[in-house]
Amino acid sequence: MVMEFQHLLLLLWFLIPILYLFLHKFILRKKSQISKPNLTAEKPRLPPGRSGWPLVGETLDFFSKANQGCLHKFVADRRKKYSSNIFRTSLIGFPVAILCDAEGNKFLFSNENKLFKHWLPSAFDKLFPKSNNKLNTNHSKSLRKLLAFILKGDVLREYVGEMDEVMKHHLQTDWNCERVKVSDVARKFVLKLECHIFLGIENQGKIDKLLKGIEEVTDGMHSIPLDVPGSAFRRAIKASKLMREEFEEMIRQRKIDRLDSSSGKDFISHALQATDDNGQLFNEADIASHLLGALQAAYGTLHHRITNIMMYLTEHPDVYNLVLRGKSIANSAHASVCLR
Repeated sequence: MVMEFQHLLLLLWFLIPILYLFLHKFILRKKSQISKPNLTAEKPRLPPGRSGWPLVGETLDFFSKANQGCLHKFVADRRKKYSSNIFRTSLIGFPVAILCDAEGNKFLFSNENKLFKHWLPSAFDKLFPKSNNKLNTNHSKSLRKLLAFILKGDVLREYVGEMDEVMKHHLQTDWNCERVKVSDVARKFVLKLECHIFLGIENQGKIDKLLKGIEEVTDGMHSIPLDVPGSAFRRAIKASKLMREEFEEMIRQRKIDRLDSSSGKDFISHALQATDDNGQLFNEADIASHLLGALQAAYGTLHHRITNIMMYLTEHPDVYNLVLRGKSIANSAHASVCLR
């Protein structure tokens, strides 16, 4: 019995590489068939880079750096290697071009829906499901417009007072000790701020529960998208579903009670009163899915930025002293205004 099992393992070990190469050749053949009508066209100029392993590309290195919290190293290494602010790679089976400088980002975002279109891998649909409303194809687009409106500078100014209060409480509770792990406290601060602006909730127990869910979704996004038991992606799908269900219940309760804990300024309050281009109200599932996407996007971006800023301040004492001096001048100016 043991010998038969060993023979089976050896057979599998031999067949897997063959199957892998066969699939790779099949996919390349399909791609070449699709591109045959354009054989006479001029070959496009591509940025420097490499596709890595067949099918896998450079995905393993990308996710490895992401899990270590040094994703910037993935970009910096290739930027240095190719001596270019733009390079190509292959991630999760897709060819990708990465722009590394401010000029490239400005070009990208100023040409959205002109030269570029917003896109996410199909696997992400399991984490952030799209609307099933076939009668209204612009449903999701209308919600994105509403979210963009709430995040405009003029609207965000209304939150300055709340942001200040959240920051003061955060400094008193999480920074009032000899040693602080910046990455952890930055996560707590960012999510608490998001909960005020998007959800209108202040309950720390609920915020801590959401923090765990957001972390699992983030880990799943930074892993191979295999929906199998025990995988980070499977845990992310489960966490996403639980969070969306909780958001839907929160939205339904808000409808029933007609309560507005944040004076009608949070995303839920705006979404309950708004309609799409056809005059239809948004349903709970659509609002919940966009809420999760907004929370995750802001969370992943901001807490890394705060952590990096604090790291750079410790590495550059001269900059830290200038910041400290600027804060002292601002406090003195504020005190003189109050005295007058």
